[in-house]
Amino acid sequence: MNKIKLLEELSNLHGAPGHEIDVVEFIKNSMNDFNCKRDSINNLYIKRNDMIDGPIVALDCHSDEVGFIVENINSNGTISFLPLGGWHITNIPAHSVVIKNFKGEYIKGVVASKPPHFMTAEEKQKLPKLDELVIDIGTSSFEETVNLYGIEVGNPITPDVTFSYDPKIEVVRGKAFDNRLGCAIVMEIMKETNNIHLNVNPIGVVSSQEEVGLRGAQVAANTIKPDFAIIFEGSPADDTFKDAFSSKGAIGKGVQLRVIDAGMVSNPRVQEFVKNIARNNNIPFQVIARSGGSTNGGKYHIADKSIPTVVIGIPTRYIHTHYTYASIKDYENAILLGRKLLEALTVDIINKF
Repeated sequence: MNKIKLLEELSNLHGAPGHEIDVVEFIKNSMNDFNCKRDSINNLYIKRNDMIDGPIVALDCHSDEVGFIVENINSNGTISFLPLGGWHITNIPAHSVVIKNFKGEYIKGVVASKPPHFMTAEEKQKLPKLDELVIDIGTSSFEETVNLYGIEVGNPITPDVTFSYDPKIEVVRGKAFDNRLGCAIVMEIMKETNNIHLNVNPIGVVSSQEEVGLRGAQVAANTIKPDFAIIFEGSPADDTFKDAFSSKGAIGKGVQLRVIDAGMVSNPRVQEFVKNIARNNNIPFQVIARSGGSTNGGKYHIADKSIPTVVIGIPTRYIHTHYTYASIKDYENAILLGRKLLEALTVDIINKF
């Protein structure tokens, strides 16, 4: 399976926070040359069969995507829902979604609001509230929604989007690049380094529930207790609303190294090490300082004895919406940088951080 096909497979899967099992099983089945184990929070750990006596390096990504969960089935058959992850109200209405019932069946619906024909002049000037939106699957009663389609409170809901690739500009479009990009990258790095000598033990960590509080990463950090952590993340691109000078997250311009966000101030010694590896291998990178947002790095760098951590982002337009764009060049450069970091890391280097 080539890199683009792998990303397509991952993007098209559905995995709202806490309901990542389809993604986890796909990755597990795709990594049959490795020792894979899932825990009760839906984290998946991917280990080489030839583990050495050396430092552990976590290659972390998260399998979940922003989504929703069924809150209630209404008398007219529509479905009330709650958000799972950081949505903004303007990105929710009038989009197609998929509900997965507990039988494993997928039911398509549309996020609906009051039509403009029935709105007052005042209502047209206001943003809708989340509790004013419903999901309509085409039914007309509670009984139809429940008895014919098996919809229940607690069913996960995700965007209904199909992946595509534009070879002219080497850009992919799809849902859940935050963070199926990271999943694909971790899988590729583990495969590419499986038969080469390393001075460290890479462990792929496909963590759960990142979008609702970095929960899987907290469990993973305490489970494998890595000596170094590399976080791969689909990060917000800023090139469509900033000029070329101020943009630090342009797609196609290189991977993104994050020096600060709401969850972590990056270790400058780690940053310089990663930058030098990138420079020595002609891997383009961008450096960004963010006042908000966070990644799984926020849990790793304060776990155990404090784990040296770097966040490698792949700039992605419009994350936390239905449709996202990313550059294949950035995707491939993230794989290359991750591999080169593993090849360079030693116990002595890690101890200096």
